Amino acid sequence: MLQRLFSTFPGGRPGAALLLLRVTAGVTSVVQGVLYLTSGGKWAFGVLLPCILLVLGGVFLLIGFITPFASGLVGIAGIGNAILWVPAPNGNLLDGKLGFLPMIAVVGAIALLGPGAFSVDAYLFGRHEIVIPASSRSAQS
Repeated sequence: MLQRLFSTFPGGRPGAALLLLRVTAGVTSVVQGVLYLTSGGKWAFGVLLPCILLVLGGVFLLIGFITPFASGLVGIAGIGNAILWVPAPNGNLLDGKLGFLPMIAVVGAIALLGPGAFSVDAYLFGRHEIVIPASSRSAQS
């Protein structure tokens, strides 16, 4: 079912590049979400939801699990933060309204390209070799 969401699971240099993109977006997302959560702001649903989306989506991106959905979570939270659902905390990684635009572009690219060979998704949903054993029946049919 989820294999249809991914066109390929490239290995080698393209897989390493996707891993680099996933790790960069995941770490940035988790750190930004934790900064928002620990900034001491007002705890309302409109503030808490983007923070949880950032942290959860970032963790899923780091391990490469349900990558298209994780990218969507981070992208939605990024768009929400770009239009200031959440006030910027002190020590903000992505300062200013336009700070999230590169992050939104990166998670969009990850969502379209897939997780790569070095991910949980590739292990669970990637292409698998099916070995059909030789028939033990004689060829007299």
